[in-house]
Amino acid sequence: MAGAVEQRLKQLGVEIPTPAVPVANYVGFVKTGNLVFVSGQVTMQGGKPQFIGKLGREISVEQGQEAAKLCAINIVAQLKAACEGDLDRVERIVKLGGFVNSAPDFTDQPKVINGASDFMVAVFGDKGRHARAAVSAGSLPLGVAVEIDCVAEIR
Repeated sequence: MAGAVEQRLKQLGVEIPTPAVPVANYVGFVKTGNLVFVSGQVTMQGGKPQFIGKLGREISVEQGQEAAKLCAINIVAQLKAACEGDLDRVERIVKLGGFVNSAPDFTDQPKVINGASDFMVAVFGDKGRHARAAVSAGSLPLGVAVEIDCVAEIR
């Protein structure tokens, strides 16, 4: 029987992928006590980077929001692995750190990262409300538009 979070994902039409395998000398997440620190997740889908380019140039704010949502989906994949498949163990999304590959004059980073924040609240309800940073980056791995990391509390 699917848990409440899995049912919400189904209602949202979102299928959580297998978590991405790290491409360098790090792990996808670290658990310490009741906290899970999820490494930065980029806009990978089906093993291929999506949303390549800079916000304020090739990528619109709306596309950036979709990119941020894709990062959040990949964060949930890592959380699912950290919770041995039971996303109902997530007690709180504590913090998201959002990095936006931005043109020098682009200032709508918070609007972009809202794509991830809105997704977390849609999936986890009030447990998805979190502290957050949304900052500009001169470039990101693989040229992707967005990267987001996460701290979550689990039981």
